Amino acid sequence: MALPPPPVAKREPHRIEQLGRTRTDDYAWLRADNWQEVMRDPAALAPDIRAHLEAENAYTKAMLASTEPLQATMFEEMRGRIKEDDASVPTPDGAWDYYSRFETGAQHPVHARRPRGSDGGEEVLIDVDALAKGHAYFTVGAAEHSPDHALYAYAADDQGSEYYRIEIKDLATGTLLSDPVESSTGDFLFSPDAAWLFWVWRDENGRPAKVFRRPVHGTAADAYCVYEEADPGMFVHIHTTQSRAFIVIGSGDHETSELRLIPAHDPTAEPVVVEPRTEGLRYSLEHWDGRFVVLTNADGAIDFKLMWADTDSPGRAHWRDWIGHQPGRYIVAVQATRDHLVRLERVDAANRLVVVERGTLTEMPLAFDEETFALGLEGGYEFDTSLMRFVYQSPTTPRQWFDYDMASAKRTLRKTQEIPSGHDAGAYVARRLFATAPDGEQVPITVLMKRDTALDGSAPLLLYGYGAYGIPMEPSFSIRNFSLVDRGWIWATAHIRGGTEKGWGWFLDGRKDKKTNTFTDFIACAEALTAQGYGRAGRIVAYGGSAGGMLMGAVANLRPDLFAGIIAAVPFVDVLNTMSDETLPLTPPEWPEWGNPLTDEASYDRIAGYSPYDRVEPKPYPSVLATGGLSDPRVTYWEPAKWAARLRAETTSANPILLKINMEAGHGGAAGRFEFLKEIALDYAFAVWAVERGWERAG
Repeated sequence: MALPPPPVAKREPHRIEQLGRTRTDDYAWLRADNWQEVMRDPAALAPDIRAHLEAENAYTKAMLASTEPLQATMFEEMRGRIKEDDASVPTPDGAWDYYSRFETGAQHPVHARRPRGSDGGEEVLIDVDALAKGHAYFTVGAAEHSPDHALYAYAADDQGSEYYRIEIKDLATGTLLSDPVESSTGDFLFSPDAAWLFWVWRDENGRPAKVFRRPVHGTAADAYCVYEEADPGMFVHIHTTQSRAFIVIGSGDHETSELRLIPAHDPTAEPVVVEPRTEGLRYSLEHWDGRFVVLTNADGAIDFKLMWADTDSPGRAHWRDWIGHQPGRYIVAVQATRDHLVRLERVDAANRLVVVERGTLTEMPLAFDEETFALGLEGGYEFDTSLMRFVYQSPTTPRQWFDYDMASAKRTLRKTQEIPSGHDAGAYVARRLFATAPDGEQVPITVLMKRDTALDGSAPLLLYGYGAYGIPMEPSFSIRNFSLVDRGWIWATAHIRGGTEKGWGWFLDGRKDKKTNTFTDFIACAEALTAQGYGRAGRIVAYGGSAGGMLMGAVANLRPDLFAGIIAAVPFVDVLNTMSDETLPLTPPEWPEWGNPLTDEASYDRIAGYSPYDRVEPKPYPSVLATGGLSDPRVTYWEPAKWAARLRAETTSANPILLKINMEAGHGGAAGRFEFLKEIALDYAFAVWAVERGWERAG
């Protein structure tokens, strides 16, 4: 059957002069001038842009038509690994246990509670599936009960643009309070006395800019601006300390932070700064044992240390060392209860938990057996408890929820992730390997494969990577990946610089003027794997999303010969143009991560040197699948659209360039748990298609 011709995007050269440099963008017209309006109402998209995106979607569907049976099969496999009527482990608070659960066939959960310790008497708080009816897209972000258990608030987004509406439900009457909060980031909290609602407001450019409060039974007219962030480059968030003694307003970017405190006993008090922002100083705090525990990189503590501070003088001048800095031991977070403090640490891409007892400050590390695994803390509502809940998993071991009694050191397994279609952990093997980067750094790799997979280069390899913002790629369990692994694939995750797998310094060595380390680390991982028989060049599919999509674009430019295919999900590929557009939601906050090409020539030249869209040139690119969301405020739809158009115009190979834009979703793709799996099944089917089709690499 003849393949359809690809869409040809019109070229309208747009000349850009910046810092004495000139560049031409042929596809700038794909950026909607009214993009803010489109985020809230996709129908406002210009007809010519819509027509092009729809043509791209039609082309992708036609090109991948032969994979539709495989997509359907993979989707059913993934769905079969999900316990459809699953429920979370209840979290106690006072007289109630709070939890969420799914009903069979439901796309979204039910949030519920029942009397503490009881198996009956359920009270439904919200049914998200019911709320989603009639919406092409619907998701509930944060959801929380009031401390007096009388109200339930939730943040809903029905567009994917991440402008949330906060509704408050009166649990006695079952009715919603009048006048919901509009244009929130979805970040909100009840004051510990349950009298006030605090939330973060998102401005017209999609940035968190102000913190408001109003009485929980109030209206928009009662809203009071508690804090306004003057710097558009700083994110704003709110939370309470685990002791519920303080409300915390945080401002920060990727290298600097600043906190303000409001005492819980006086929630209408003006916030007081803990330590004024100093460029490069990061800190957070917890209230424990009558004082603050400060987690900070002060004094050159690259991988962070813990310090003490008194509640009446919390500024840096009064910080006192407690747990000193150890290079390579990254203190990720702390969690406090009345008598214990838990540290989550990461050493050489492996997490560990350490419990500290109040009074004696005795340390009790928790031990685990597998070679590679992931650990996560699950916060609870109660401060006066000896229980700490954590989640353990590995690439071969489904998630396990444990309650750990910190007083008795007893672990209680509360739940194991059930795989209805069956899972034999012994049939698989997970390994930790290392690749040597060009500068000699050892880059960790996590590998998952069937135990009997031959290491002779015959197995196709999927290599996943991210490498940005300090976000680590944990060696976790995924019900999705087995749909490739069970077909003889090897799944590998490259723990490249830009994340924090090997500490905060690992992040610093993959950002700004060192960003290219991220790309060369990934290539080194591909080469190390092929050298050891874990696949071979031309049978590797690279996979990454968002900032990991930038990685995909960069490695496609640097080493197209390595890959049969590239999957770039919501890819941040138009880096130079995006970092030069101050109106976009994330641009000013991300200058510390990438540099500011509007004011700094070195940043301009550096970004121009690797920006995937700008570096596309005539060469034999592999098959590419780029995806995006029309209402995505993080990576706008025009980034993958422009990139695909330019790749298609420049590639010298016969390998197809495919673009799929979800016209009804944002950054996270489809909201429903099953609809999302269909998108993953498409990605995986493309990977199989790209390898098995064996597209000609004609130069």
